[in-house]
Amino acid sequence: MIKVTLPDGSIREYNKGVEILTVVEDISKSLAREALGAVVNGRIMGLQEKLNEDCDFRVVKFDDPEGKKIFWHTSSHIMAFAIQRLFPDVKFAIGPAVENGFYYDLDTEHRFTPEDLEKIEEEMKKIISEGYKLERYEMPRDEALKFFKEKNEIYKIELIENLPEDEIISFYKLGDFIDLCAGPHLYDVKKVKAIKLMSIAGAYWRGDEKNKMLQRIYGISFEKKKDLDEYLNRLEEAKKRDHRKLGKELDLFTMHDEGPGFPFFHPNGMIIRNELENFWRKEHTKRGYGEIKTPLILNEQLWHQSGHWDHYKENMYFTTIDEENFAIKPMNCPGSILIYKSKMYSYRDFPLRLAELGLVHRHELSGALHGLMRVRSFTQDDAHIYALPSQVKDELKGIIELADYVYNIFGFKYKIELSTRPENSMGTDEQWELATNSLIEALEEKGIKYRINEGDGAFYGPKIDFHLEDAIGRTWQCGTIQLDFQMPERFDLTYIDSDNEKKRPVMIHRTILGSMERFMGILIEHYAGKFPLWLSPIQAKVLPISDKFNEYGYKIKEILENRGIRVEIDDRAEKIGYKIREAQVMKIPYMLVIGEKEVENELVSVRKRDLGDIGQMSLNDFLNIADDEIKNKK
Repeated sequence: MIKVTLPDGSIREYNKGVEILTVVEDISKSLAREALGAVVNGRIMGLQEKLNEDCDFRVVKFDDPEGKKIFWHTSSHIMAFAIQRLFPDVKFAIGPAVENGFYYDLDTEHRFTPEDLEKIEEEMKKIISEGYKLERYEMPRDEALKFFKEKNEIYKIELIENLPEDEIISFYKLGDFIDLCAGPHLYDVKKVKAIKLMSIAGAYWRGDEKNKMLQRIYGISFEKKKDLDEYLNRLEEAKKRDHRKLGKELDLFTMHDEGPGFPFFHPNGMIIRNELENFWRKEHTKRGYGEIKTPLILNEQLWHQSGHWDHYKENMYFTTIDEENFAIKPMNCPGSILIYKSKMYSYRDFPLRLAELGLVHRHELSGALHGLMRVRSFTQDDAHIYALPSQVKDELKGIIELADYVYNIFGFKYKIELSTRPENSMGTDEQWELATNSLIEALEEKGIKYRINEGDGAFYGPKIDFHLEDAIGRTWQCGTIQLDFQMPERFDLTYIDSDNEKKRPVMIHRTILGSMERFMGILIEHYAGKFPLWLSPIQAKVLPISDKFNEYGYKIKEILENRGIRVEIDDRAEKIGYKIREAQVMKIPYMLVIGEKEVENELVSVRKRDLGDIGQMSLNDFLNIADDEIKNKK
């Protein structure tokens, strides 16, 4: 017998080898109708898989990230089966689930077209109507190689050849399509009710540009057609909000071939950026952070010492100065550590909070670059906190409170993910356990729900990630908190404790916005370019109805400027309707229309973005409204 522990702590006993579907049906027949799989001892498994040991057991549905992974991974197999039927000469590479759907990489002389996608979709629907179950079975490595050599599936052969000699390899059979696959998958294909194949792209085999370019077909699928319709509508809305398009229209930033992946900020973009940085500085000063600035280029030896050389070298840029090797920093922590080491600290100096808006450079593949969202140079709103072990929990809670305050200012809801030790990591099991438990305790004392992301921590410590939800329901990973016992050891960081002995501080790495560039990109899309008043590059536009009111217009402009309002005047000899429309296109928050009545009575006629005309008022009343919006960041 094996013991199966459910999320509520209750324990059920079953015979070893019990199918997961049987366990779910035993818990609840209605739950079994919605279940897509289960998380067993942290591993995602399909309903057709079997339990062979005592385990923690959690059922997952489509609403769960693990459920979507099962659903979309299965959908990639359905697509591959359809392609095999329609294009028998195709060689199959890999077909995983991704954040928004699934893809399959394919090798064929045929160039796929949008019309082909429609045919594949229809064939997928036919396969689903045929109601296949997904059968899992295992094969020794030699048999697996023989099987795929007979089919001349060169990519599957290469994948198997890279596995250990004694590896038992799992396969999934879907109708006539058999794939080398670790799973997990749906029990059968009937739950896949709505499919859309989205696009065709090029992708190098194994992401290496030295390898052959394959064709990648992306798709998305859902349990209900209405969910697919909502998703496609969100995509249309996302196109309208695309920060690259709005960045150009609103004259915020550009990207140039002369600096691929390196953004160029225009004056309007710099206003937003500076407002964000001013806000950031003010909130950090309030919370006892000191601001530092560290060099862009540091000696290569430092990156060996920090561990970045072993764990991050392929993402770094290098240069030579005076015949010595240097690296352009990909992270700010070693610079902060050198500042820490420049003096000796006492336990009384802790916690020491050092914040830095630090420019870093990381080499991203050209195909991964995407406006401000994925760049090669960006400014992290970094901070490193050096603390006594007894202070760590309170510091973590303080960072969580700061993040909550900041995200609320921008109207973001968020979820938290706790990422645990990755395979490629430094340090002892005891250090990792202590660090992970510290993060868990801080979250639980704050009463915050979180999900575990197994194996996705930093190489030097576990981390908490904040996933922000924007105005159209997309999520973005921004803030992060990383607890680090490794760097203090590698750099021999010490302080004098109350017993007059040298001890090691604990180091906390954290960002709130993530990076200024990416956060700006997210804000552009979140607000659809309609920034709140405090962030808007131009906060008000004075619109005289005709030339004879320009003098009064300039007087208003001067008064607004003296109150710190960013204001422009449109004094062109154009019709007022044209001026209003143009201001609306530029998403100006307030338009102050002035004509004869306004001049005679020393008033302004106020139009508010999205609300239209809100009536005449004195300039002083308008200034009070604007001041309140800016001061309180409404």
